[in-house]
Amino acid sequence: MENGEQGACEPDGPFSASPENASPVTATSHPTSLELKNSEREKETSQDAVLSENVTNSTVTGSIIEDNKTLMWSVATFHETIQCEKLHLDLGHFPRKAVQQGYRMPDVITVRVQTDPDTFQDVAVKIERPTFRKPFLGGFKNRITGVEFHNAGSQTIPKKRPEKGTTLFCRETQTVFQKNKRQQTANPTSTQMTKVGLYVSSVTDKLITPGKYFTAEEYHKRRLEAVIVLQKCFRRWHARNLVKKLKEEKRLRLAWEAQEELKKKKEKEDKVRRERDRRLNPKTKEDFELLYHALESWRQEEIERINATLTGAERKAALCGLLEEEAQLIASIGRHKLNADEENQHKAVLHFLSKCAQPKRWKAYDGKTTEMDTPYTLRARELLEIYRSVSMNDIPQDERVDVLLTLRRTVEEHACELTKEIVELIDREVDLMSREVKECNLEGLRKRICTLFLQYIKTPKFNPEVAKILKVPPDPLKLYKNVNFCHSCENYLPSTEFPVPANSHTIGRCHLCCKLDNEARQRESFLKYRLILENLRKSEADYQDDTKIVFLVQLQDLQYMIENIWGCQSALSACSDLYDLVMVRWDKQQEWSPWNTVLLTKDEADAHLKLCNLQEVKFNGLNLFPILLLHFNRILCVVMFDQSPYTHACLSWPTISV
Repeated sequence: MENGEQGACEPDGPFSASPENASPVTATSHPTSLELKNSEREKETSQDAVLSENVTNSTVTGSIIEDNKTLMWSVATFHETIQCEKLHLDLGHFPRKAVQQGYRMPDVITVRVQTDPDTFQDVAVKIERPTFRKPFLGGFKNRITGVEFHNAGSQTIPKKRPEKGTTLFCRETQTVFQKNKRQQTANPTSTQMTKVGLYVSSVTDKLITPGKYFTAEEYHKRRLEAVIVLQKCFRRWHARNLVKKLKEEKRLRLAWEAQEELKKKKEKEDKVRRERDRRLNPKTKEDFELLYHALESWRQEEIERINATLTGAERKAALCGLLEEEAQLIASIGRHKLNADEENQHKAVLHFLSKCAQPKRWKAYDGKTTEMDTPYTLRARELLEIYRSVSMNDIPQDERVDVLLTLRRTVEEHACELTKEIVELIDREVDLMSREVKECNLEGLRKRICTLFLQYIKTPKFNPEVAKILKVPPDPLKLYKNVNFCHSCENYLPSTEFPVPANSHTIGRCHLCCKLDNEARQRESFLKYRLILENLRKSEADYQDDTKIVFLVQLQDLQYMIENIWGCQSALSACSDLYDLVMVRWDKQQEWSPWNTVLLTKDEADAHLKLCNLQEVKFNGLNLFPILLLHFNRILCVVMFDQSPYTHACLSWPTISV
């Protein structure tokens, strides 16, 4: 302070003023430091009280006050009682600190500061309590007065170093490992030169002559040339590896293409072979559709040939001969159909009985399937084995007798009219076999036994397991709303027996009548279109976007689209093999519909579905989008001049000029 005056007590001093009890300080109201020193010197003892760091938790700084100066401080009255025991002031020693009992520094104190000679100002000071121990930063000591002065430290809490996630101090890096190892010292050597009286041979000596001196520029030039040579060698090695890798990729690509070509060729051969087998040995409805379609194609070709080559009576005779050949072929197809129906019926019966004989299955929590046989399934399996044995042909006579006796013991367990009739037929066949009747004469009797035994098996009283599989006829009263009249066969059939094409307004003919009409007139084959429709529905179901239109389209509708709109060929490659064509979405973000579809091959469809922006696609160097837009406009023109089920739908396409 200037002039040796202290205007107020420091915040870190032993005394401070409270904001509640503050009183003005005057120079005449306080004793001088000399008077205090004389009064206290008599009572001085050996006790030198020092405030503990645990009480104050801060560093106390002191100052020397001259004898003729007035000590001023603000008398503070807090909630706690502050008792001052002693105040030791000595000019030759460090002033002692007052001992405070039960004292705790408040959070906010008021300090009176003298701004002018007669003006004082109260200043509120907020005490920040340190949460750490301040480090000793050094200092100095006055040898005359004995006062120690410490270097000041910042009251700001130091920042913590961020954790790096790695151990910076570990035992391995701070531990010294010593290892003792013996080492042999080098042998002492000496050099002997030729001198007077001593001869040393120079045969083994090596003559070294200094070479040509070269500068630093020449040295760096040589190094640069060596680096260039190394780069050339490395680039050559890298180029050889790159070419070798490209050759290997080309070889693998050619091998894959050859394999794919061979695979496609094999698939085509298998397809042709299957079609030939299906025509030679037809078994399903699709097989007979192919036969009638092939028959119609042959008939059309023959008619065109006759009309082109013959005229008059010869033409009529040739047409009559063609009609007779067609009738013979139709009769042959009919015989194949009867045989196929009989075989299919036998397979259907065996499948029905096998389904009854299957054990109960369920999947456990661990994924394993558990099977269990019940008395009903065992009974159904026993009846299935007996039926297979009874329906077998060309077996020895003694085995046939054993089978019939087993069948008789089985049906005699239940007494009814059906079992009595079966037993009578069994006895009759055994009697006829004992008289050595030919087997061709026993076929009718054996069929009757098989038919009656099948009826026995389908009776829930004799085979309880069959009750869960048999289709119980519903209540006729519930069928009145779903029954429709077929004007062709004049039968009342459920609504599921009628096709519903896209342009239908009324209920037409049933499926059976449409099938007979197709065999008699158009003789069209829907197998290829059915495969395309199945693939389309399967692919649309994978999108899982609640598409609906594709499941309403019928075979006739899809056939019209492929034949009249797309011309039975791919929109890109003009491939006309329907077995290799599929229909996919034009814009895969929208639902499939007749105005959002395109006919492509399987490979083209896979590439099309991988596209993100259709307007930037190029095909053979040409932009594909305008080409397909032209194709769509051509389709739109075709549909506009044709009365088709899709006329109104296609008219809603956006017309784009290209």
